[in-house]
Amino acid sequence: MAHIDIPLGFPGIAGLMKYRPDTGKLLLELSETLLRGDSPLSVEERELIGAYVSRRNECNFCTGVHGTVAKQLLKHNSNFVDAVYDNVENTDITDKLKALLKIAAKVQLGGKQVSEDDIQQAKNVGATDREIHDTVINCSSFLYV
Repeated sequence: MAHIDIPLGFPGIAGLMKYRPDTGKLLLELSETLLRGDSPLSVEERELIGAYVSRRNECNFCTGVHGTVAKQLLKHNSNFVDAVYDNVENTDITDKLKALLKIAAKVQLGGKQVSEDDIQQAKNVGATDREIHDTVINCSSFLYV
């Protein structure tokens, strides 16, 4: 439920971007950079992180958009992303991606929830500082709404 008068027909953050096109343009540029720009994480991994965090945020719009994109890019069956939402540990993804999603889940609760142990666990399965950084920034961008 919107608390300000936003244009009809624009769900989720899209309505806020239409309400303030000047800030909306900047948010779209940031999103494009985070999801499609230079990163050691693949576009598929970044979309999955976005979808996962959106699901945890209970944002149906972002979950639907980024979950659908992740499904298309990952070329898995349609239940794959839902399986990640339900139980990261029991899905067919790398241990590194599991560790990064664990960090994303904690960032979604609040950045101080991420422990040194979480970071070390990610590094132990091959995550670089840049991959951890990009996960945290990507996740943080989904906490706007």
